[in-house]
Amino acid sequence: MPESTKGPDFAHGPVVVLGPEDGDAFWQPLPSVGYIVNKLTPYNTPYDSFSMGLQVLEPGAHIRRHAHERQHEVLFCYQGTGVAEVGAERHEVAPETMILVGRGVQHKVTNTGAGQMRLLWMIAPAGLEDWFRAIGRPRKPGEAMPAPFERPTDIAEIQARQRFVRSEEG
Repeated sequence: MPESTKGPDFAHGPVVVLGPEDGDAFWQPLPSVGYIVNKLTPYNTPYDSFSMGLQVLEPGAHIRRHAHERQHEVLFCYQGTGVAEVGAERHEVAPETMILVGRGVQHKVTNTGAGQMRLLWMIAPAGLEDWFRAIGRPRKPGEAMPAPFERPTDIAEIQARQRFVRSEEG
């Protein structure tokens, strides 16, 4: 063990362990057919500075082009293949691809593979968890996927509240 972690003076922070089905989960509307799981958020940890979760995109589904006014986002693909459009550049996405998107940068992710694309997301400061809750429908573990559904009719208000930078995709 490194010297810095020995002895009674070493400060220990809180520990949160979540299993595969732990966290608030929400089915996502078109075109992001699939679901998200809010894993680490200010609601279940003592940290307000970031949040993390998982997003599952079904084949052909995509995350609309958007940007975050005040947040930086990290996306990590751990299953599936697709394409990420970040700013004016297009990138192939495969397992173990990691993307850092700074605030104000337009980005879009599309699942071009035959199976699910699974992404880990982290955003700082926190807040993306509230977006998913506002636009999604609650999901229970093992529940069958519902028929695709549209985004809420007040989406522009939700985007403004969450400080999204809109794109041509809305």
